[in-house]
Amino acid sequence: MSSFLRNLGPSQQVGLLFVMVFGLLIAASIAAFVMNLRDDGEDEIRTQDIGELGSLLNTSWIMCTVFWIGWALGDTVATLLFAIVAFFALREFITLSPTRHGDHRSLVLAFFVVLPVQFWLVITEHFDLITVFIPVYVFLAIPVVSALANDPQRFLERNAKLQWGIMVCVYGISHVPALLLLDFPRYGGKNAFLVFFLVFVVQTGMLVQHLAARKWPRPPTAPQVSATFNWASWLIGLAVGGFVGGLMSGLTPFKPGQAVAMALIACVAGSLGHLVMKALKRDRGITNWGSEGKSVTGASGLLDRVDALCFAAPVFFHSVRWYFGL
Repeated sequence: MSSFLRNLGPSQQVGLLFVMVFGLLIAASIAAFVMNLRDDGEDEIRTQDIGELGSLLNTSWIMCTVFWIGWALGDTVATLLFAIVAFFALREFITLSPTRHGDHRSLVLAFFVVLPVQFWLVITEHFDLITVFIPVYVFLAIPVVSALANDPQRFLERNAKLQWGIMVCVYGISHVPALLLLDFPRYGGKNAFLVFFLVFVVQTGMLVQHLAARKWPRPPTAPQVSATFNWASWLIGLAVGGFVGGLMSGLTPFKPGQAVAMALIACVAGSLGHLVMKALKRDRGITNWGSEGKSVTGASGLLDRVDALCFAAPVFFHSVRWYFGL
């Protein structure tokens, strides 16, 4: 089997990866459909779990399809697709964050200038500018534009919300397609595996953390933010995520030890970032960004599925780039 995989070209190896991923999604979707048929609605917790599983699978199908289309059509198209994801994630964030008339210019700047420029920098591989464009230049420009709108009411709070939304939704997501453009020696054409590695270890760590918290319940570390987060389950999720990363080292340019370290970095950033986003939702008085799939806010819940990736991607990208000197 290993000799068969080695004899495949980079494109064929990545194509086989997508076949396996879509196969797993098909199997999971069939299982969820059967569970839904057997659900009689009497057990509310079971019904809620099945609903959450269905929502997660729907989002997984969308994200995997985006990955596949992007890979099939090239790095530029992949980056543009992630720009669209960032646009809707930022829209979701802003929709649930109160704004005033004086914020309109800043919002136009965020959606139609900052976002396109950030992803253009990704496409043109200006990695140094990717790092500082938003945290330095945009964070200085946004309050200037807001001040010129002549509306000082809750000025600091309004600008902080917009800057935070740009940081999470635009800056964070832009680092996912940037991984496709890193130039590793003797790794040409295989960078899709790097994105898969990042997504898989982060999601595995978070899933194991969730299951461990339910299997072995402990007092939550931050009960006002999350009823399930505790350090014990977090460490279990971290350990499993790192172990899975080590097993997947063959798909990456990393040696096993390096793969474990990079997986741990990604899992720490993703899981704690997810906790931060939970705190933001509690501040807004909502249970999820999509308002449980309803069209009350015009949001779809996309940010709930990618929030951990928004934190993990830039930390993982810059850790890899720094360590390997890319």
